[in-house]
Amino acid sequence: MMKTILITGIHGFVGTNLTKKLHQGNTIYGLDIITPQKNGVCKTYTWEELDIIPPVDVVIHLAGKAHDTKNKSEAQVYFDINTELTKKIFDWFLTSDAKKFIFFSTVKAAADIVEEDILTEDVVPKPKGPYGESKLAAESYINSQLSTLNPQLKTAHIFRPAMIHGPGNKGNLNLLYSVVKKGIPYPLGTFKNKRSFTSIDNLSFVIEQLLEKNDIPSGIYNIADDETLSTNELISLMATTLNKKERIWNWSPALIKAFAKLGTFIHLPLNTERLQKLTENYVVSNKKIKSVLNIEQMPISAKEGIIRTINSFE
Repeated sequence: MMKTILITGIHGFVGTNLTKKLHQGNTIYGLDIITPQKNGVCKTYTWEELDIIPPVDVVIHLAGKAHDTKNKSEAQVYFDINTELTKKIFDWFLTSDAKKFIFFSTVKAAADIVEEDILTEDVVPKPKGPYGESKLAAESYINSQLSTLNPQLKTAHIFRPAMIHGPGNKGNLNLLYSVVKKGIPYPLGTFKNKRSFTSIDNLSFVIEQLLEKNDIPSGIYNIADDETLSTNELISLMATTLNKKERIWNWSPALIKAFAKLGTFIHLPLNTERLQKLTENYVVSNKKIKSVLNIEQMPISAKEGIIRTINSFE
């Protein structure tokens, strides 16, 4: 059944991909700080034009301040965007005719480091830093009003995705890809880790299912692929896809950590925070979302999703 959907942050990485997936069979409106037509398929409004947006069925709130791994952003910027914009669009949703609200939070709102073997939705949140803290504040605002919603009329879903990747992806995957493509040895081979990812295809599938089903209760849902991958496995997949020789070196962890500390001080690509992201264990459970969707597995595997992303870099 055709839906009318408002996507905030529509010009971003996730918004661009979702628009491509959802525009066939649905009417899409965008809300962003700039307003060019998106792929020629939808009209985009500015935040100042919120009151003139036509009636919609669903709000997908993507707009936000991304995590700055160079740590140059002021803390207040995160709260101004991630928290206050969420309050603004959620208040608009409450007074609108829209039935469903989907907020893209982050697993970092729950935990900067996974202290248990796997991160579930019922963990006591312990975000570290303004990115996770501002997202958690936005979650708290939504959660504080869930009890006032008639579930027959309105539902609100908070998504905590693991790292999302796909065409147009930016960040650590691009850094790794550049390293492998240039034939530069990867020196972090001694770090053994397991990490959850979210392919844009699996994420789009979840969104499409949520649009179709009317019995998904409000609440928090982790979003992730079924399998985990290590950074060494990512390097191997990239090398294979690029037909390059796998070059993984096992340098001393102490030496690498010292270099990363220097990188933090003088703003090099490898800093302490990026080293943590590349080498940490961060396993996210997706059992809850699969349970409410009544599925046993996500449509594509973690490896297949990564390979699709790698191919898109070319």
